[in-house]
Amino acid sequence: MAESQIRSVGVIGLGDMGIGIARSLVAAGFPTVGFDLRPERVDLLEALGGRPAASCAEVGARADAVFVMVLSGGQASDALLGTDGALEGMREESTVILTATILPAEVKALQAPLAARGVGLIDTPVSGGKAGAEAGTLTLMAAGDAALLDRNRSVLEAISGEIFHVGGEIGQGQVVKAALQVLIGCTFAATFESLVLGAKAGINGKTLFDVFRSSAAGSPLFENCARQVLDRKFRNTGSRIGTMYKDLGISMAVAREAGAAMFTASSAYELFQAGISRFPDEDNWAVAKVLEEIAGTEVAW
Repeated sequence: MAESQIRSVGVIGLGDMGIGIARSLVAAGFPTVGFDLRPERVDLLEALGGRPAASCAEVGARADAVFVMVLSGGQASDALLGTDGALEGMREESTVILTATILPAEVKALQAPLAARGVGLIDTPVSGGKAGAEAGTLTLMAAGDAALLDRNRSVLEAISGEIFHVGGEIGQGQVVKAALQVLIGCTFAATFESLVLGAKAGINGKTLFDVFRSSAAGSPLFENCARQVLDRKFRNTGSRIGTMYKDLGISMAVAREAGAAMFTASSAYELFQAGISRFPDEDNWAVAKVLEEIAGTEVAW
């Protein structure tokens, strides 16, 4: 299917990230059909100008390219290959664009069933969070056939700021994302610890923030993380602790398979384990509260 023939796009999974992707597609002028197990999320899509579907299969039947933005490999498999899965309705030469973060082996397992129906697969986890999804500025780590990527470039550009073709093999996108999450997760953990150390030793949060921001360690990642802690914003920021904990678990699994030692990442993973045990329904920044409780302090402006 030539790029110019992409007439409609589907999105399966309308959480914070999926609804942001759908919003960007609608804004770019693509007729966008979507499905989520939660009716209120489908209603939200319709309010944004999208078209509701009653099942994953209906999304597949009505779209030339289907984004899958779910939480786990099991959900991705069910959405595509299960009863009423999208593959039931998908046409030959249509494309699945997997933007979820799952294990490399899990996305590889989707390739053969899709190929047997003549459906292409792009393995492209994303980075940029809720804000990036809503603004259409996500970073894409796309793996798969270069020609297939080019055929779908217009829809990929609608949701992204940059598209990186990280390899020709399905699964390589997930490996790049696993490595990236090590860097992000460890940066979060270091930020939490440094702020709590300063606070416990009697330095106010504004001083810590201003010095760290202007130092070699300053970055947008640090600034966002530190502001959320200092502002005491632990819910509804679009960065659920469960997602980072899941992603770091994937990073550790990839490391075990590859034979790479992950000393710092393993510590960050355990810190997020403590965070999700203590504050299961909150966002990443709640991990700082675990350290605050241990130290008997609070990071504040």
